[in-house]
Amino acid sequence: MTANDKISGALPTPTLHAENGVLTLEGLALPELAEQFGTPSYIYSKAALTAAFESWQQALAGRRALVCYAVKANSNLGILSVFARLGAGFDIVSGGELARVLAAGGHAGKVVFSGVGKTRDEMRQALKAGIRCFNVESAAELERLDAVAGELGVLAPVALRVNPDVDPKTHPYISTGLKGNKFGVAFADAQALYRRAAALPNLRISGIACHIGSQLLDPAPVAEAAQKVAGLVDRLADDGITLDHIDLGGGLGIRYRDEAPPVVADYLAPLLKVFEGRNEELYFEPGRSLVGNAGLLLTRIEYLKPGETKNFVIVDAAMNDLARPALYDAWHEVVEVVAPSTESQVYDVVGPICESGDFLARERRLAVAEGDLLAILSAGAYGMTMSSNYNTRPRAAEIIVDGGQAHLVRARETVAALFADEKPLS
Repeated sequence: MTANDKISGALPTPTLHAENGVLTLEGLALPELAEQFGTPSYIYSKAALTAAFESWQQALAGRRALVCYAVKANSNLGILSVFARLGAGFDIVSGGELARVLAAGGHAGKVVFSGVGKTRDEMRQALKAGIRCFNVESAAELERLDAVAGELGVLAPVALRVNPDVDPKTHPYISTGLKGNKFGVAFADAQALYRRAAALPNLRISGIACHIGSQLLDPAPVAEAAQKVAGLVDRLADDGITLDHIDLGGGLGIRYRDEAPPVVADYLAPLLKVFEGRNEELYFEPGRSLVGNAGLLLTRIEYLKPGETKNFVIVDAAMNDLARPALYDAWHEVVEVVAPSTESQVYDVVGPICESGDFLARERRLAVAEGDLLAILSAGAYGMTMSSNYNTRPRAAEIIVDGGQAHLVRARETVAALFADEKPLS
């Protein structure tokens, strides 16, 4: 398998491709980026980010709709600023993410606040900023939000996130719409809870929300959930409760290995058909599908370690940089950055962390030598945002490539900075 075979479908061409045996991103050679910024580093393509967002906009042309980027997928200010300039809204799950959106130039009036554990301080922060809507996920949260809004003398715009109990057919860790999941309010309880919300003096009912999971490859479960939501909206109207918007979440998957996710227009078609002829504005909250295949993790080989039963490639990236393989046993394609000149072997690609679970890829055929560079593909989503400082490892640098320019959008951490706020006992 050649490098070109491996990257086929992983990033939109010509964003990432091989030129004279060297991988380039938007025309910039990855070895030059490694020389300039060091490794490990996350490298993102602005062209890929833009193309992904515009595919949602084009699929929704002619509909009243708002595309809210799910900040948890990748919260770097550089990436947020790209989407803000494209007119995106934002889906947040913490006060910290709200602060990031505003710092990146995002508009609070296009922010929806999801999540099951919003604190009083986060509610105050969001109300003072003037966010578009709170996606409320429990009866207790509804009462708390009413109280906080009353203290501030404002009305809190709310939508209930309903749990339709639909199987999204994805990894159980990223399934969010079944009865046993922690997210949302039970579908059977939603109508009564809307009546309660309507009676609370400091709330303004704005919409309804539903999100059943992530890395979805089949639109059928989402369309099933949409049908259930539409029926509930009609029953609410019979109660005199009218809604401004219907939030159908995100979740569209990407290709990591051999998946065949639908294009955005095909994914949305059955959902849009459900709401044909209705007046409510539709919200969508894509994350992975906007950033996942717009980024890669660039890493350098420290050692080759042959073994009796396994061969190991030991790289300078680790599970603290990219947790998905250890957490989900997730697959990321691994590509030689420079065309190999040696014989290939089967390796596990592992990092230096003191855990047997510290692997980035298993049983990959690679032709490599010590000091070579590897690109770990499809790493733009849930890479840097899930990273840590385990083993006192500074987190990676982040770079956005824009045409012929590379922009450092997060400097590599220093070890000194990791414990600057700590003090030894005297």
